[in-house]
Amino acid sequence: MSSAQCKGGRMTGGRALAEMLKICGVGPMFGMGGFQMLPFYEGIRALGMEHYLITDENNGALAADAYARMTGRPAVCDGTTGPGAANLATGLIESLNAGVPVIAVVGDTHRAHSWKNMTQEARQMELLRPCVKELIRVEVVARVPELVRRAFAVATGGRPGPVLLDLPEDVMHGDHEFKPEDFYVNERILSAPSIRTRPARASVSEAADMLAKAKRPMILAGGGVHLSQAQQALNDFAQEFAIPVAYTMSGKGVVSDTGDLSVGLFGRYSRIANDLMDGADCLFVIGCKLGEIASKRYELPKAGIPLIHLDIVPEEIERWAKTSVALWGDAKESLLDIAPVLRKKLGGPVSRPEYFAEIKKRKADWFEVARARYESNEAPINMGRMMAELNKFMPEDGVLIVDGGFAAHWGALLYDTKSVGRTFIANRGFASIGYGIPAAIGVSLASKYGGLKGPVVSVTGDGGLNMSIGELDTAMRAKTPFILLVVNNAASGYVRALQHAFYGEGCYQSSAITDTDYAAVARSYGCHGIRVEKPEDLQDALRQAANNTDKPTVVDVVVTRDPGQMLPAADNRALAFRAGDRPV
Repeated sequence: MSSAQCKGGRMTGGRALAEMLKICGVGPMFGMGGFQMLPFYEGIRALGMEHYLITDENNGALAADAYARMTGRPAVCDGTTGPGAANLATGLIESLNAGVPVIAVVGDTHRAHSWKNMTQEARQMELLRPCVKELIRVEVVARVPELVRRAFAVATGGRPGPVLLDLPEDVMHGDHEFKPEDFYVNERILSAPSIRTRPARASVSEAADMLAKAKRPMILAGGGVHLSQAQQALNDFAQEFAIPVAYTMSGKGVVSDTGDLSVGLFGRYSRIANDLMDGADCLFVIGCKLGEIASKRYELPKAGIPLIHLDIVPEEIERWAKTSVALWGDAKESLLDIAPVLRKKLGGPVSRPEYFAEIKKRKADWFEVARARYESNEAPINMGRMMAELNKFMPEDGVLIVDGGFAAHWGALLYDTKSVGRTFIANRGFASIGYGIPAAIGVSLASKYGGLKGPVVSVTGDGGLNMSIGELDTAMRAKTPFILLVVNNAASGYVRALQHAFYGEGCYQSSAITDTDYAAVARSYGCHGIRVEKPEDLQDALRQAANNTDKPTVVDVVVTRDPGQMLPAADNRALAFRAGDRPV
């Protein structure tokens, strides 16, 4: 138990909320105040807590999401009644779908006057309830400490997720005589996962039997491995039993791309993983929902290949893919349970020299095909060349963030992680664009408090940047010296590329963006700004940006305007459309 750090006494609900968040050790908070939130804001001011005004509540939720991914601790965002609360929806759904622990605080109308057309009144609880793991309405000032504890317990227990605390105006502004002993917290609930579960012993034995018989097993790892902090357990397991690891965009970083175990991304875009999966005789799916992109629109894995599915949420198992063995449990604990059983069945560690020799050759062959993009001297710049320069520039402890849309696909496919852990951040829960700047703020602040020294680089498209460009002001005030790479193709690139694939050259509608000098825009905010138009200038721009340690640097990269080259490969939805299906 964390001892009380509050002396109690008469205080408002908002001040009690601030006191509890301080006891919980929350990091920087992100939000935009209003009348209902004033006591809370006064509380965090008086307590010397760190809070940043953002320009849009959604971006505050996204910054909190990124901070929580890096730290494993619940991050806090807030919004006032009505539009402030409503603006949180997209960011909260991202955290819900991705399993990220976030605490969202919203003000609500005075209960004595609700449904009398109060200013900015809306049915915000009905709106936000599907966006969070749990919505907690605080109806009594005295219960504020108790319900904050409940919010943290839910956010970090099982599959993590966002929790919303809804405080009516009269609860936030009302007061109560608190006792010192009201303010405490169990430290266990302050980081995720706070409670770990293990699968049935019979299922563990059955999974070990399947893996022991396999000659060409393969692990398909998702973001659940990160959520469980099971990266090292996964690497130890895969190394001991000589099992290659493919990953989703959310799972990237569970193994090092420069190591022998990694076979890269699988799903819609793949290096060698999809082909290798077709020849596997046992697939071990860990912390992965096998959604549309990971399954290449439900084509992978092929029917008939024995499949073991391990997940913390039982509803995700056999949602659509036939499963041979279902394991309900925490990824880390489950791997630690299976390892000794499998070791006993195999008689010790194994090696598969022919299998890994084949993998090595497949990797080399793939690189020869990709070399043209990695080494392209085209201007405007080829996205493959930009990723190659990032591979050269980024150290082991650097963190790469990729915004929704094609930035995520290019980064997941062509960028190489050099260490194990959260060094690649992609908002694949909801995959909304606009994540680039707020996530860079959240990751930079998390890195600062975590003592990480490597650069924080965020890749966003010009369309995504336009959705959150006002947060450059927030980044300046937060003194977060990240590098923002703007993929400037004067288009909503993913949409334009799909229009090109579906309907042909010249058939574009509402996908063009004004060709803007974002380096100049960045300088107007007070940030550093560099515009790059030639591939040979990319490395110098990155190094120059890394030397700017006082504030953000925006590197505006002018990339190809050819819609036929905007995606890493042909999108399978376009192929389905040409076969007669309706596009989705």
